[in-house]
Amino acid sequence: MNRLEANPIAERARRRITRRLMPFLFVLYVIAYLDRVNVGFAALQMKGDLGFTDDIIGVGAGIFFIGYVALEIPGSILCEKWTARGWIARIMVSWGILAMLTGFIQTKNHFYLIRALLGAAEAGFFPGIIVYLSHWFRYQDRAKAVAFLMAAISVSNIVGSPLSGWLMKHTWLGMAGWRWMFIIEGAPAVILGIVTLFYLTDWPHQAKWLPEDERQWLIGELEKERQEKQAKHSLGILQALRHREVILLTLAYFFMVTAVYGLNFWLPSIVKKLSGSSIMNVSLITALPYCVALVSILFMGWHSDKTKERRWHTALAMMTTSLGLLLSVVAGNYTVLAVSMFCLAAAGTAGYLPGFWALPTSFLTGTAAAASIGLINSFGNLGGFVGPYVVGYLSKKTGSYLGGVLYLSASALVASMLILSLRATKGRSVVRTTN
Repeated sequence: MNRLEANPIAERARRRITRRLMPFLFVLYVIAYLDRVNVGFAALQMKGDLGFTDDIIGVGAGIFFIGYVALEIPGSILCEKWTARGWIARIMVSWGILAMLTGFIQTKNHFYLIRALLGAAEAGFFPGIIVYLSHWFRYQDRAKAVAFLMAAISVSNIVGSPLSGWLMKHTWLGMAGWRWMFIIEGAPAVILGIVTLFYLTDWPHQAKWLPEDERQWLIGELEKERQEKQAKHSLGILQALRHREVILLTLAYFFMVTAVYGLNFWLPSIVKKLSGSSIMNVSLITALPYCVALVSILFMGWHSDKTKERRWHTALAMMTTSLGLLLSVVAGNYTVLAVSMFCLAAAGTAGYLPGFWALPTSFLTGTAAAASIGLINSFGNLGGFVGPYVVGYLSKKTGSYLGGVLYLSASALVASMLILSLRATKGRSVVRTTN
């Protein structure tokens, strides 16, 4: 019998915390991710309605991440030092309003501006939630929690793809379907942002919904973890940001995000060109890779926690993405085979996430962890600009998506090599910040 089974308080606390927090955070992330990537479906109609070319769509899709960078690190620190629920609520309300306004754009400059503002509005959301999870889940439970949260990416595409396709079929009040898609899919963020203020709890000691024995167990476990992971000496935030492992993680995330968003934004257009199907059929086909991704992320999160191993789980998933993208090019115009290879690639784009986001907190804690997670996510997400832009640029120059997909495959491979350059994480001292 292991320690967990021998402690019924621990088991009850973990179940109660998971039931209370994870479904709500999951829904928030589904909405966030859908508002971020639905431009890939909108592009199928926007190009005709507004006269946009592939390179304009690529810049607009990617410029989101330029606005994302400025507030990412401050937002992560605010979640640690101020209030996570307040910051998350602010983000959701502002991004929901901007997402709805996207439905009213008329020119490419409107498109660029609203996407940049949307990125700035959402900055700090994801790293804030990663920091928030560290307030409620021990290190050994964190990869499963991250896996459950990140499964929202796959679910947002599984649900959002046919929903977006259906909305784009309709014209109401003289407005095209792609405009209504932005308006309708943006509204829930505003509503749930307000709910967040009343539903989430920042810290375990504030959780009236936890019985006293469970609350004290969790506080004790998290404090014990913090003490066990003290570094031999304390570092300031700037020193933590220069930590070798933080730099490697940041670069790896940049190259992997390049591949992920390049694929996510352009997959509907690639499938449309390959199959010649209607928008509704394209939306159903593009949901298939994300069904595979959902299984992959849940399995990898469970297996990473079971084995307490992070690096190889992360690197092998990245290699799988690279291989799948490469083989999709080899598949040529055979639609079924190409889509199958995109399914393989999607298994990797989801499967790397649980192990990857458990890595920073294996050697960082406190404000150093919050700032470093913000750095990794903000700089890494610049890949969200590079991937869509390069694919769009090469598509316009060559008349084909093949060169862009090969570039995405190479990016995922580089990311895996950087992850394998990390030192082993088991038993490592943790860097904390001086007060």
